[in-house]
Amino acid sequence: MSFRQTRPGKLAACLLAFVAAAIVFGASAVPAEQLIKMAHPNRNDPFDNGTAAMAVVFKNQVEANSGGDIRVDIYPEGQLGRDAEVIMLVKEGVIQSAISTLAGFARNYPLIGVLDQPFAYPSIASTYEVLDGEFGQRLSADIKHKTGVHVLGYGDSGGFFAITNSRRAIKSLADMRGLKIRTLGLETHNIIIRSLGGEPIAIAFSELYSALQAGVVDGQMNPVPIIRFAQLDQVQKYITVTRLIFAPYIWVMNVEFWNKLSEQQRALVDDAAYSAIVANRGLNRISRRLIVDCRA
Repeated sequence: MSFRQTRPGKLAACLLAFVAAAIVFGASAVPAEQLIKMAHPNRNDPFDNGTAAMAVVFKNQVEANSGGDIRVDIYPEGQLGRDAEVIMLVKEGVIQSAISTLAGFARNYPLIGVLDQPFAYPSIASTYEVLDGEFGQRLSADIKHKTGVHVLGYGDSGGFFAITNSRRAIKSLADMRGLKIRTLGLETHNIIIRSLGGEPIAIAFSELYSALQAGVVDGQMNPVPIIRFAQLDQVQKYITVTRLIFAPYIWVMNVEFWNKLSEQQRALVDDAAYSAIVANRGLNRISRRLIVDCRA
């Protein structure tokens, strides 16, 4: 049948079919936008705390370098639940990524307690060397094998834990005797406090300020920047800066989502995660120095 013999109605139908096919196949040829829903436990101010620095730097770099092909939505301040619950959301693919405290991660991977070695590191820089090196790589591989989440890296939660209390200055082990110290509830932390002569008491972080204010506990242990942004210094009189333990943030991504990314997208995500962790560590080093210098 020649073009001249084709009836107008049939020609219109053919044209519509062609246009529809072009739209369908053309759309499938364009990569769909990837969405990374990312949770972290603190306020989303990158100048206030380390997890926000990680999240915001990661978001900005991923979105800029992907040309909009990957979008990052941030859910801060425990909007999606506590750390242990959020890690489950990552495993199930409800969200794609999360930054978790060591205590929250321990509910899903108890072996993470291997990092709770008191006085094990001579400096903060040495903790980075361990976590970024062969040990950290083997730990990440074991986490992936046993939990089904991909580790993007290990953030600095604020350096070594300092001990604060409202009763007396701690200058020797004798000064620790009888002090009720809030811990994260991890048995490793409880053992450490008992070995120093204190009495460990598990209290949720959200309840810590009021517990210190009311005298339910005498003190607590946390990295200095966390003590600062949680304003615990308002209800604590003494701080003892030590090399007690280093508890990094664990930053993970859903494995299935990671596997679906192209090789180029994975490289982009890895680069952004590296930049984010550098920003996180830098912010915490500045915060520690400012706070310790002010108290000196």
